[in-house]
Amino acid sequence: MKARGWEVVDRVRAGERLVFDGGYGTMLFAAGLLNGACPELWNDTHADVVRGIHRAYFEAGSDIVETNTFGGTRLKLDEYRIGDRTAELNARGVALARAAAPARGYVAGSIGPTSRLPAEYALDAPTTDEEYYETFREQAQAMAEAGVDLFAVETMMFPQEAVAAVRACKAVADLPVMATMFFQYEEPPNDRDRTMWGESPAEVAKNLLAAGADVVGMNCGRGPDRAIAIIREMRQVTEAPLVAYPNAGLPITTGDSVTYELGPEEMARDYPALLDAGASIVGACCGSDPRHVRRIAEVVRRRK
Repeated sequence: MKARGWEVVDRVRAGERLVFDGGYGTMLFAAGLLNGACPELWNDTHADVVRGIHRAYFEAGSDIVETNTFGGTRLKLDEYRIGDRTAELNARGVALARAAAPARGYVAGSIGPTSRLPAEYALDAPTTDEEYYETFREQAQAMAEAGVDLFAVETMMFPQEAVAAVRACKAVADLPVMATMFFQYEEPPNDRDRTMWGESPAEVAKNLLAAGADVVGMNCGRGPDRAIAIIREMRQVTEAPLVAYPNAGLPITTGDSVTYELGPEEMARDYPALLDAGASIVGACCGSDPRHVRRIAEVVRRRK
């Protein structure tokens, strides 16, 4: 039987627009997560908090929420000396999101970068494509066995890592894969968006789709104004479903506190244009919370 997660792809291909969730680091820090602490460990030590974040996003209007597993690869968890808990913490992450999900809701398994550099960038101890693949495969396997609906490969900066993650997800389960990359805006005279590798949005879309992704797009970055430009460029080269969940503008650091430029109302103003540019699934990233998602969901519902 076809996995339920494929409904997401079928719905957006039929013209429906869906709402993703918002920032998780933002919410965890607000709940007391300390700088340098492991967010995934909260799936065990602060399960009620994590479950409550998922529930808040669903209540705000998210059709899809992602698991608290962004840094859940063994390579990343080894930095906290808990790599041996990889399968456990990822499975717990899925269970917490599933427990908060209403019948209509989908759970996306979050897979973020390892923070390890590929050979082309590393001065020493480079990470090989095989190492990337194996660590993503272990994480994806744990989430697939725990019952995730789809995968969200996100905030990738290097094509080697992004492609390995997509392929690993496809190898472990017949589930949809959303894949997004982080783009930097190059100020005029360039006035363009590029990955750390120098890839354009069009190149990213083609490469991720060739790797097997079912939905491609962008997340994090500067804000919804640049998301519009990125999605518009991707739409010029593909009819595949596109996803965008940008930051709430740029961060503003004041002493030890960090805030972001855009409140819920300000951020949502750009979403009609983001939908018009070709985004099928929209949400928000760093600096956003359920208030932002509620306003974004209202924009999407009005478009229906």
